[in-house]
Amino acid sequence: MADRRRINGPPGATMAPVFEDDAGQPEIKNGKGRDRAPNVIRKTFLKTGVTPSASGSAYLEFEGSSKSGISGLKLSCTVHGPRSLPRSSPFSPHIVLSAHVKYAPFATKQRRGYLRDPSERDLGTHLETALRGAIIADRWPKSGVDIIISIIEGDQDRETSKSQGDETWDMMNVLSGCITVASAALADAGIDCVDTVAGGVAALVQDAGEDSTPRIVVDPIPSDHEKVLGACCVAYLPTRDEVTNLWFKGDLPAADAGLYTQLVENGIQASRTANRVLVECLGEATS
Repeated sequence: MADRRRINGPPGATMAPVFEDDAGQPEIKNGKGRDRAPNVIRKTFLKTGVTPSASGSAYLEFEGSSKSGISGLKLSCTVHGPRSLPRSSPFSPHIVLSAHVKYAPFATKQRRGYLRDPSERDLGTHLETALRGAIIADRWPKSGVDIIISIIEGDQDRETSKSQGDETWDMMNVLSGCITVASAALADAGIDCVDTVAGGVAALVQDAGEDSTPRIVVDPIPSDHEKVLGACCVAYLPTRDEVTNLWFKGDLPAADAGLYTQLVENGIQASRTANRVLVECLGEATS
């Protein structure tokens, strides 16, 4: 008689699957590499009002890479507020903004925990800084608003058996998407802003080949390039022509100021393209 209080294993013998490392196998050139122009971002899907119980919500999805195993970035954002702060909190003449970014446990190759790690806290800090420059904070004294973003799926290559350090560069694309989807959710919640803020990423990459020279591309996918030398994420207000947040990563020569300027300019151009998608989505929602 089987014991009903415990889960019994299968009656037959089983063997755990063993995945071989594909480092020794030749690369497929047709499925590797960037298939877009350097100044073109991926196709974007943006929709607001996906969570009826929240004050405002939005869903953002980027097109995947031409290489198999990368399905594209998927983000979900909810906004709760503005609502009054507890009586025990001190008086604030401005709205209290709180940004919370969390990866889903299945979003990346390595399973994420249920508590936020330092990378997720860094994303929340940069997101909060980017949104503070857009929200008209003195409209809601002694009020608070919570912005919660769930990263459903990342841009990492799931077919590689070993991590190649792409997670550091994936955070730039994640922050750019978080800024755009949070701006759409704030507009859906009816929170007054000076402008619609959007995020953009530009990176200095080097492709495979001995004669390959570094070049600047927008909206990079790390697995599409041999090496990423540096990247910057820009939060930009197109109407006011202002940058609310700027984040650099990489090992770039400090003396070459022109290279930093080119990265920022390309990041702003990517932000303007993302802002057009944002404005079109908000126009469809109001019509």
